[in-house]
Amino acid sequence: QVQLVESGGGLVQAGGSLRLSCAASGRTFSIYIMGWFRQAPGKEREFVVAITRSGGNTYYADSAKGRLTISRDNAKNTVYLQMNSLKPEDTAVYYCAAQVVAGRGITREVDFDSWGQGTQVTVSS
Repeated sequence: QVQLVESGGGLVQAGGSLRLSCAASGRTFSIYIMGWFRQAPGKEREFVVAITRSGGNTYYADSAKGRLTISRDNAKNTVYLQMNSLKPEDTAVYYCAAQVVAGRGITREVDFDSWGQGTQVTVSS
């Protein structure tokens, strides 16, 4: 089992920045890919970005390219999401996810095995 805890959300003005963190515990050695999803009010949860175990490969949704950056510190079992130039449409609950079974996709909720509780990001205009 892998447990995930997100932090770093909050209220920020448009154009501002936030850095989200996701701390993993439990069987962290089994984590293959970690990702971030988000869910805006009234919308389905959507893929944002993912990173492989080594950090050597990252995958971004089109909406995240250029403004969001994922990184991971395996020594701390933590993944970060740096968000710059935030827009009101980035307002959502952001969820961290871990994939422990390799060989699947990375953009669907079913591709991931463990989820955090989410952290709220609100961008005011």
